[in-house]
Amino acid sequence: MNLLDIILLALSLAMDCFTVSIVSGAILRQWQRPTIFRIAFFFGFFQALMPLLGWLVMRLFATHVETYGHWIAFLLLLFVGGRMVWETFSDQSDEHHAFNPCQLITQLLLAVATSIDALAVGAGMAVTGYDSMALLTWPLVIIGLVSLLLSLLGHWLGIRFGRIACRKLRPELLGGIILILIGLKVLLSGL
Repeated sequence: MNLLDIILLALSLAMDCFTVSIVSGAILRQWQRPTIFRIAFFFGFFQALMPLLGWLVMRLFATHVETYGHWIAFLLLLFVGGRMVWETFSDQSDEHHAFNPCQLITQLLLAVATSIDALAVGAGMAVTGYDSMALLTWPLVIIGLVSLLLSLLGHWLGIRFGRIACRKLRPELLGGIILILIGLKVLLSGL
């Protein structure tokens, strides 16, 4: 993947963080610096950590799947992207009101939950040319920073525009479509 692909991947992975941050900001209704920066840090950290964990696990099995690596990456990205698109249209009425963004345990659970997709992406990276930790460093940094920044932006939007922003924006749909397109590109370049 080139730099543009990595940035697009980072943006698509950060859409869950962005969405949760908008909701969190709408619930907070004011700029609570420690809470918002802690959430943004956790989101960025786990978005960078999960691809690393997926990469490490996949590296253990890479010799067995090198022939089919482009197919594996495509299927993983298709699954994650398809799930994000599906979730955009599923009925999730008021479940976002069930959490308190000020609690540390809630922040950690949200950070892990929004970064599970990145685990699959890391596994896909292990079979698409990222065969050393040195090659993986910058993509992980970019993924983490983009998630952190979009989390801050999401909080600002949530505070500024409240519940209206939650209904009007469809960032998970855009993120899912981007992941599917990157998967197609990986598949076509491997054929």
